[in-house]
This record gives sequence, C-alpha cells and structure tokens, in this order.
Amino acid sequence: MTEPTALASDTVLKADGLHKAYNGKPALKGVSLSLQAGEMVALLGPNGAGKSTLLQLLTGLFTPDQGTITVLGHDMRQQPARALAGLGVVFQQSALDLDLTVMANLLFHTDLHGIPRQTARERIAAQLAAIGLQDQTKAVVRSLSGGTRRKVELVRALLHRPRLLLMDEATVGLDPASRQQLLDTVRGLCRDHGLAVLWATHLIEEVKTADRLLLLHQGTVRFDGAIGAFMAAAEGSDFQTEVLKALQKPGL
Repeated sequence: MTEPTALASDTVLKADGLHKAYNGKPALKGVSLSLQAGEMVALLGPNGAGKSTLLQLLTGLFTPDQGTITVLGHDMRQQPARALAGLGVVFQQSALDLDLTVMANLLFHTDLHGIPRQTARERIAAQLAAIGLQDQTKAVVRSLSGGTRRKVELVRALLHRPRLLLMDEATVGLDPASRQQLLDTVRGLCRDHGLAVLWATHLIEEVKTADRLLLLHQGTVRFDGAIGAFMAAAEGSDFQTEVLKALQKPGL
C-alpha cells in the first residue's frame, strides 16, 4: 500500500461529547474519543450499544444532536468536505456494484474523488498488487469470494489516501482465515504507513490485535484504554469474561 507515513503524535480523529437520539430514545450519551496516527482502536460492544450510530456520525451520514467531530483538524460541521476527504470507510454491508469488474468499481471511486485517470490506474495497480489481487482487475465482483470482496473494498477505501480508516463490522460473514487475513492487512497499514483505524466489532476475539479498546454499552463509553490496562484492573485473567462483566455493570 502507498499511504503517506504520518507522525505518531498526530491526532487524526477527535470527537467530544457526542449525543444522538432517535424519536426521543438516546443512542449515544456523551461519547468522546480520539485516534492517533498509526493507532488501531477496537470499538467493541453488543448489538444496540451505539456502534452503528457512532460510525454514522463519524462518516457524516448523520449529524450529532450535541458534540463535535474533527478529522485532521477539520470540523465535520464547518468543513465537511475537508474532513471527509481524510477518511476511508469499509461498511458492514458491501457497497460494491456486483455486476461491474473490480477495475470499474475502483475507477468509479477515484472519479468521485477527482483523481486523474492515469494516477488512479497507477494507485489501483499498486494497491491490488500489495494485497495479492493484481490478477483480479477484470473479474466481475459477483464472481469473487466474500473475503476477496472485502479486500477490494479495503483497496477502494484507501485509493484517495486517507489518514483515517473506519471499519464497520467489516468481517461479518467471513470465514476465520479470511477474517484473520483482513485483520493482519489492516494492522500492517497502521504499523507501516501510520494509518489510524477504528475497527467496530461485536467479536471479542478481533479486539486482541488492537492497540486500544473502546468499550461501548448503551450509548456510553465503559472503558477507553490499552487492553493491558483493562486486564490489570480486572479481577480475573480471561479477557472475554472480563469484557462481559464490564458490560453487565449498571449504567454509568
């Protein structure tokens, strides 16, 4: 991959005091978080915890009732185009056109971002090769396995060279080998290119590769810190058991 290297001290994403309600029912209640360049943060929580709502706010699909979001210093309300230009997204539901080829899907994305065709083709070739898909440019997406489609979506999300990557339950439906391969690829992007990643999941086993755990439950942050710190404060030694205990505590 060819993403620009970033300084580890850079704050790529900062969200403060996010509130969101639907029909009077709170989905987020004052959620704050930040991501640094090169950092992979696992956003973990059960169904209904508020993960999808948080991702919708961070991607600009919805606006918070209260609170602020900045990406690379650009306020999502005041400078939405600049903020959104700094992030890439892999959604839970596939956003690829199944009847188009891999190349056609990727060129459509680069066209949306105003990337010249020659530059786009060079980036596409380089990134497909980096992820082992250099022979799939003419393949129709419908013919690809679920794991390969996810890889194509990851390539697409990085073509405009964002500094922040949001992964929204991106491994749903994948077999264990494909899931691990995707995790390893994204972890390598953090390590080698300074990409900041927020990885939303409900699978506890996906969290262990992350630098930090953000535990979300009933619209509030139950924990935000290193997994080592989480376990140091826990009573037991089994990570999954301690996460479940934390989620069962009375609301904060």
